[in-house]
Amino acid sequence: MRQLLFGFTGLALLSACAPTKIDGTQHAQNTVVEATIASVQADILLGKMKCSDVVEAYIARIEAYDQSTSLNAITYKNYAQARAKASLVDAALADGRSLPPLFCVPMLVKDNMDVKGFPTTAGSKMLMDNMPPDDANIITKLKDQGAIVLAKTNMAEWAFSPRRTNSTSAGITKNAYNLEHVPAGSSGGTASGVAASFALVGLGTDTGNSVRGPSSHLALVGMRSTHGLLDLDGIVPLVLTGDVVGPMTRTVTDNVMMFAAMGGPNYAASLDKGALKDARIGIVRELAKPDDMDADMADLFEVAINDLKSQGATVIDAINIKDIDTHINASWGCRSFRKDVHEYLTQPGMSANISDPYEAFEAGVYAPHTKGAWGYFEGGAIDVATKADGTVCGDLPKDIMRQNIKKDILEALERENLDVLIYPSWRYPPARLDRAEEDYKGDNSQTLAPPTGLPAITVPMGFIAKDLPAGLQILGRPNSEETLYKLAYAYEQATKHRRAPAKFPTIKK
Repeated sequence: MRQLLFGFTGLALLSACAPTKIDGTQHAQNTVVEATIASVQADILLGKMKCSDVVEAYIARIEAYDQSTSLNAITYKNYAQARAKASLVDAALADGRSLPPLFCVPMLVKDNMDVKGFPTTAGSKMLMDNMPPDDANIITKLKDQGAIVLAKTNMAEWAFSPRRTNSTSAGITKNAYNLEHVPAGSSGGTASGVAASFALVGLGTDTGNSVRGPSSHLALVGMRSTHGLLDLDGIVPLVLTGDVVGPMTRTVTDNVMMFAAMGGPNYAASLDKGALKDARIGIVRELAKPDDMDADMADLFEVAINDLKSQGATVIDAINIKDIDTHINASWGCRSFRKDVHEYLTQPGMSANISDPYEAFEAGVYAPHTKGAWGYFEGGAIDVATKADGTVCGDLPKDIMRQNIKKDILEALERENLDVLIYPSWRYPPARLDRAEEDYKGDNSQTLAPPTGLPAITVPMGFIAKDLPAGLQILGRPNSEETLYKLAYAYEQATKHRRAPAKFPTIKK
C-alpha cells in the first residue's frame, strides 16, 4: 500500500492495493452530480476513478447540457489544459507522491478574472481580444493548491447588473432550476454552472450582490468575505472600494476549502453541526417586512428562524440598528468604474484594444438594459474617482458615510450581545427572464455588507413554487468568517435544503 497526504485535515488515506474492476468513466458520471471535494478525492484515492475520469465527466456534462438546454453558462472552455492537469494528478498518484489540498478540483471561473491563454471579456464584445499575460493572483493560488480551471463563465456585462446575467460577448444565461427565470447577476454563469454540476466549485465577484445574489437564486453557498481580505489583482474591477472575489459552492465545507486556498484562514476544523447551540442571532426585520416580501419567501424565512431555534440558537427579533432605514437606502457607491477599469486595461503586458471602458459605450457596444449604469458611471473620470455628489471618494476606512453604517451595525451587535445578523438574501423569487427589470425587487445583498465591508454568507433556505431557490444570509463582524462558516454549516447540516436541478440529471452510457 502507498500512503498519500490528503485534504485540509492533515489525515492520511490509504489507496487501494488492488481495486476491483470498476468502469471509472461511468463511475465518475454517476458521482459528479452534487459531488463534493471530499467525495471526489476519496473515490480517486480508493481507485474507483481517475482524475481524468472526473474531468471528462464534467466536460461531458457541459457538452451535453449547456447549449442544448439554452442554459448558456459557459463561455471559454479550458479542456486541453484541464485534461493535461488531470493526467499529472493521475501520474502523481501512480508514483505515490503527495497531493495538494485541492487536487483534482475542476472549477468554473467568472469571465472577469484573468486566466492565461483565454480572453478576459468582463462580458463585453469590446474585450474579446483581451488576452492577459498571466493568471490573476487568485487563480495562481488556487492552481498551486491543485484546482483545475475547467471553463470560464458568462456574466452580466461589466458586472453592471444584479438583475440578470446578459452579456454582449456571450448572450443570456438562464436559471438552472427554471429556465424561464434569471440566475441574478452578475455571477450568474458561475451560479448556474455549479448548480448544474458542470464543475465541483466556482468563482464569482461581489460588489453589491454578485456572489450572494446568484448563489441564493441557485441554492448555493456564496461567501462575501471582509473587504480587502482576498487578492483582486488580475480581476476586471467594477468599483474597487466595494469589490470582493468569492467562492460559490454546493456545500459550506467546499466553500471553506476554497476560501482557505484563495488566501483566507483555514476554518475546516471549526465546522461543527452543533455550532448553533447557544448562538445569539438577530433578525434585521427591515429586510424582512411581511408587507414587502413574497408570501412564500416570508414563510421560508420563518421556517428558517424556527430551524435555528430548534438547533439551540437564541434568535432575537427586530433588533434596533440606529438609522437602519437611512442606511439601507444610502447611496454609498463610488463612481470609480472608469478609472479602475482603465488602470486594469493599461497594465504592462495587456493586449486589450481599448484603454477606457467608455469606448464601448461610445461605440454602442452595450446591452440596452445597462444604459442606466453607463449613465451613472459617466460622471466618473478616467483619472479620479467621485461620488454621485461630485466629491472625491476614498478608500473604505476614509469614507465617513460607510463607516457610520458599519459603526451602527457593530453597536447593535455589541448591545444585544449578538454573534450575527440574519435576513433573507432575496425577499422575492428570481424574476422571469422576460420581466427581469420589472420584477427586480427584494435584493437584500446590496444593503449591509457592501457599504460596510463586513462579511456575509448565503446558504440554501429551501424552495418555493416552480422549483425556485431561496437563500438565508448571515452577516457578521469584520474578519468573522469563522463564525459565519460555523453557523452556516450547522444550519445546512440541520436542514439539508440543497438539491440538484431536475433538468440536469446524471449522464448514462
